[in-house]
Amino acid sequence: MLDRFEEVAIVAAGKAAWPMACAAAAVLETRLMCGVVSGPQGARSLPAVIDAIAGSHPLPDAESVRAADRALAIAAMIRDRRGLLLALLSGGGSAMLAMAAEGITLAEKGSTIDRLSRAGVPIAGLNCVRKHLSAIKGGRLAVAVDGHCLTLAISDVHSPPDDPSTIASGPTVADPSTFRDALQVIDAARVRVTPAVLDLLERGAAGQIAETPKLDDARLRSTAFRVIANRRTAMAGAAHSAKERGYDVHLVDDAVTGEAAVAGKAFVERALAGLTTRGRGCAIASGETTVTVRGPGRGGRNQEFVLGAALELARRETRVVVCSAGTDGIDGPTDAAGGVVSSATMGEARARGVDLERALARNDAYAALEALGGLVTWGSTHTNTGDIHVLLKE
Repeated sequence: MLDRFEEVAIVAAGKAAWPMACAAAAVLETRLMCGVVSGPQGARSLPAVIDAIAGSHPLPDAESVRAADRALAIAAMIRDRRGLLLALLSGGGSAMLAMAAEGITLAEKGSTIDRLSRAGVPIAGLNCVRKHLSAIKGGRLAVAVDGHCLTLAISDVHSPPDDPSTIASGPTVADPSTFRDALQVIDAARVRVTPAVLDLLERGAAGQIAETPKLDDARLRSTAFRVIANRRTAMAGAAHSAKERGYDVHLVDDAVTGEAAVAGKAFVERALAGLTTRGRGCAIASGETTVTVRGPGRGGRNQEFVLGAALELARRETRVVVCSAGTDGIDGPTDAAGGVVSSATMGEARARGVDLERALARNDAYAALEALGGLVTWGSTHTNTGDIHVLLKE
């Protein structure tokens, strides 16, 4: 599809936006007309025709809105020139390319998503609400092109797997969810929203506001979507590295989901059951868990995952190490990517006066792991395929 067009515009959003845009620009060369990138700054320079914007994450800000406004303008321009819009999407794109729907403010949209996230709502539910509070997501960017649009995506979405309508909240694809679905997500989470947000969703459910474009929408007839990397890509890379180091590898195929600490305990059990080797073994899994925030502490889902794993390891005699980290290098509102624990962690915690169960109850995994030297910190990786979980057995 890309080869058929002499004029191409780029819209890149998400944690991998910068390197994706750089790679695409190198391929397009003189065919690249213009573009906008909203994501963490990368090491390579972008062509002068691409606007670089530092959109915010996990909550959108004014720069996220500026990026969305520029993206819509670029879509209109390339539509008039009968060119191709190349959308490059990755995890974090929902916040980094944001524009509130008419009738609500960006702050209202952001606070709604933040409250749902704190209530433990999975990504699919969050993005269902996002799309119906947005002026660009849920296929609306593709509608603005009203023509040819190719999307290349790095997926951090696991349930349903690599769902195009969930990655970055699906700005270039049909949206199967509805205003009524968004209301049900909010009701099920028992989260209070502002009157303006509630009024918008209720008017949409009553048919007074146009729904997001669906599969039979003629305006999406010339769009194409490709996933170019996902959690299995990360697992394959980890498996290759482990094999090079002499480990027998067991891959846990199903995506890891659910409450983080509970998932950490279950991973230990499942990983050890799958490692039948008497030698060095490595179990690898991936996915994206959730955290229900009940306490005042700091942490993230990967940090809570390994604390849950440490509690399970304390019940076993096998000597193992467990690590869980975000492939983007970021775990919650912290500077850590995740954490690492071992069969000795519980004993070390008791010796240092660190109560792991209390840390989980207070959502204070960061402080506990910091005291034990168990934080994993490597900074932004400029990609995102979800979280990866590794168990090593000597």
